[in-house]
Amino acid sequence: MEIINFTDIESLRKRLYRKLVDDDDLYLSVGNILNNVKNKGDISLRDYSKMFDKVVLDNIIVTEDELSEAGNFVSDDLKNAISLAIENVSKFHVNQKNKDVPIETMGGIVCWRKQLPIEKIGLYIPGGSAPLFSTVIMLAIPAKIAGCEEIILCTPLGKDGNVNPVILYTAKLCGVSKVYKIGGAQAIAAMAYGTETVPKVYKIFGPGNKYVTIAKQIVSMKGIAIDMPAGPSELAVLADDSANASFVAADLLSQAEHDPDSQVLLVTCCRKLVKDTIFELKKQVENLSRKEIAKKAIDNSKIIIAENYNQAIEIINDYAPEHLIIAMNDSSVKDMITNAGSVFIGNYATESIGDYASGTNHTLPTNGAAKAYSGLTLEAFCKYISFQTINEQGIRNIGPYVEKMAEAEGLDAHKNAVTIRLKFLQNENRKTY
Repeated sequence: MEIINFTDIESLRKRLYRKLVDDDDLYLSVGNILNNVKNKGDISLRDYSKMFDKVVLDNIIVTEDELSEAGNFVSDDLKNAISLAIENVSKFHVNQKNKDVPIETMGGIVCWRKQLPIEKIGLYIPGGSAPLFSTVIMLAIPAKIAGCEEIILCTPLGKDGNVNPVILYTAKLCGVSKVYKIGGAQAIAAMAYGTETVPKVYKIFGPGNKYVTIAKQIVSMKGIAIDMPAGPSELAVLADDSANASFVAADLLSQAEHDPDSQVLLVTCCRKLVKDTIFELKKQVENLSRKEIAKKAIDNSKIIIAENYNQAIEIINDYAPEHLIIAMNDSSVKDMITNAGSVFIGNYATESIGDYASGTNHTLPTNGAAKAYSGLTLEAFCKYISFQTINEQGIRNIGPYVEKMAEAEGLDAHKNAVTIRLKFLQNENRKTY
């Protein structure tokens, strides 16, 4: 990890540059996949499965038998862990249901908002070297709580030519409607446009590689909603001399193992912690099954030494990390954090717990998007319709003001829609229809 002695925010931003997907050839390649699926449907899905997965796909959809049998390949201990995670994630998200109360904004005018589920949603779950069954929980559970009618899931085949059984088991347990054996940009296309087998959805959720990320960006410009901007995973640790260096190193590596382009930061004023953490990183990384990935990410990562902790907090808020661990004696520091996807407070609050089972959602904004975006909540699976009632008293109270505003904008028909009602109410001989 590169060690940086902080001088100023502007120069630091340049050194903390996150790698973006910005490749015209890649966009062209993904665009061709999207168009092929849109025009050729299931035939193109089978062609891409043969091309990328080296599998001749007889059946695109996972059968009920396959879903039911998947549990036979999952240990009881893992089933118990998954059940615990579902319970905690459910508790956290069910509390996010809105209780909209009608508001009388002025006499005779009552306004309210109604929360409704998005009827059809699509989930993308990576299934390659790291089959993210935990993401099934994070996406499907809030979708079920929201009341989404149709929840479909696409996931690629593994190297053995099968869908990972833990993904299937978790999908069934979480109430997913249908599962499809499709990965990559072609899966995003299938959910965005629909095929003979895969239904079109209204919104697509889930992480993926750069092909999936670009596919989501492209379809989002063509009328299909997506969850949020996504990029390689990130973690920042804000630590003082009370932090445990072995814990800090383990946390940094937990995100570094995701992707070679992942970036992790340690921000501190304690030079001894820096020295001890570097020692622990070198020791711990050698024991990881994904150590080559982690090493590349660590090479892309930084340790920033600040002069004081107010400066350190300024660095964190400017960087806006996806995950932030505060390993400090003073827990009140949390109240000064304004930009972060999810915050973990204390030496025992490892980000891994939030990734799996504490209850909060692990689908979070990356690449500085936490300055404007939130992590995934129940609201992401909902839409809102506003309602209002306006009676005779209401139109009399507000009408003259609206007439003035419409006139000022030069919108005569808007003004007239109010005026005609006011005149009607002034007519003592008016008819009631």
